[in-house]
Amino acid sequence: MPSYIAAIDQGTSSTRFIVFDLSAKVVAIHQTEFEQIYPEAGWAEHNPATIMDTVQECMVQVAKDMEARGLDPKDVKAIGVTNQRETTVVWDRITGAPLHNAIVWLDARTKSTVDELAHKTPSGKKEHWAKKCGTPLSTYFSGVKLRWLLDNVDSVALAHKEGRLLFGTIDSWLIYNLSGGVNAGVHVTDVTNASRTMLMNIETLQWDDELLSFFGVNRDALPEIRSSAEVYAHVKGGPFAGVPISGCLGDQQAALVGHQCFTPGEVKNTYGTGCFMLYNTGEAPVYSKNGLLTTVGYQLGKSAKPVYALEGSISIAGFAVKWLRANLGFFEDSSEINVLAGRVKDTGGVYFVPAFGGLFAPHWRDDARGCIVGLTQYTTKDHISRAALEAVCFQSREVIDAMNSDSGGHLSVIKVDGGMTNSDLTMQIQADLLGINVERPEMREMTALGTALAAGLAVGLYPSISDKDLHFSYGRQVFSPKVGVEERESRFAEWKKAVERSLGWVSD
Repeated sequence: MPSYIAAIDQGTSSTRFIVFDLSAKVVAIHQTEFEQIYPEAGWAEHNPATIMDTVQECMVQVAKDMEARGLDPKDVKAIGVTNQRETTVVWDRITGAPLHNAIVWLDARTKSTVDELAHKTPSGKKEHWAKKCGTPLSTYFSGVKLRWLLDNVDSVALAHKEGRLLFGTIDSWLIYNLSGGVNAGVHVTDVTNASRTMLMNIETLQWDDELLSFFGVNRDALPEIRSSAEVYAHVKGGPFAGVPISGCLGDQQAALVGHQCFTPGEVKNTYGTGCFMLYNTGEAPVYSKNGLLTTVGYQLGKSAKPVYALEGSISIAGFAVKWLRANLGFFEDSSEINVLAGRVKDTGGVYFVPAFGGLFAPHWRDDARGCIVGLTQYTTKDHISRAALEAVCFQSREVIDAMNSDSGGHLSVIKVDGGMTNSDLTMQIQADLLGINVERPEMREMTALGTALAAGLAVGLYPSISDKDLHFSYGRQVFSPKVGVEERESRFAEWKKAVERSLGWVSD
């Protein structure tokens, strides 16, 4: 009988459940989008109950699909969870019900909270805790969002005071509910997700008393930190009842594993709602001098050593395409941007900086806002569409430059995945603006694959998931640069001028 591994891939705009065979071929998949909630400008929320509903829907539909094709869902031997990171959920320990909508990772409401917290540090700087938790104070991270909830939502503050509050990122919320919820559901997270909260010590991999005191968070509200590959619980109910939940990684770290970036110096870039580049730095954390984050890449087992990464996080990538479609009506389907952008040979001097809620790496400027510069009477929506694609690639160039500076080397290739990599035009633009090869795999479900592999490892389906023990491969298409250095650097210089125009738009 065959054995399969599976992944719950809970993203910013959709949820998917994917079943793989042990050679990493997709057996079945179902995807469901869900409502995006924008209560105010710069705010972004999700309904946690809706997210859980989409997970259950996807699992049921995949089981039906498997049965219709003569496959048995009971042959799924392990399930991994991967998730949009930093998105913050708070719920009641007694009822199991959410106390507020989840605050999404790209939400910018906490700017004043960040400023207050920075002022409170002994140094008065946002970077004060970076050597302890790996990140600067920013609207991006979960601990800041939790502090805002405690300060602004009475029901959350009261639950915290009374010991009823449970906090977690999306992985914690899903595993809690899948394992029973108020009926003995487990409250856990893994080291990769915990490293995005600002509450975990990046070296000890435990909640840090000094950080908890600084943020004013009670330890009893926090999930137990576990490795990325071990049995956390078993699914209660539904077509996959009894299957171990045995893998858990934040989505970007899961993609690192999916790409098999197991050697220090290897890099992957995922192009989704945002864009996230991770550089494997090995078994010791490396602290950036150029605006990158120090994060846990993975820890594949209870006794395994953690592997760290430098990360360049870009808040807006594919979301810029969605914005052109949904807000400006440029096209009906997001894939049509490739047609518009392909009708012109360049942007006609237009640069689009999609800093809708500020700029992440390497700038970390929450006072930035989006701008389109260089408009003339010659400009059409084709030029603006191409500028949106170029914006993603320019931001990736900024991160690559920071990584080269921190590492003292020069990257020669980058592995890519995510929805935007389906665009040949975008990938060619990326190669042109980086000046290095871009490798795109034929099988692009790297995020889901990464957590599914971790889950399979935890239950013994693989002896290890190192290169020598994974006896499968998938073809890759390579995009090589087609423009010269002079043109590349000239365009990048113009981009940097556009970024300068985006700064300082928001004041206290």
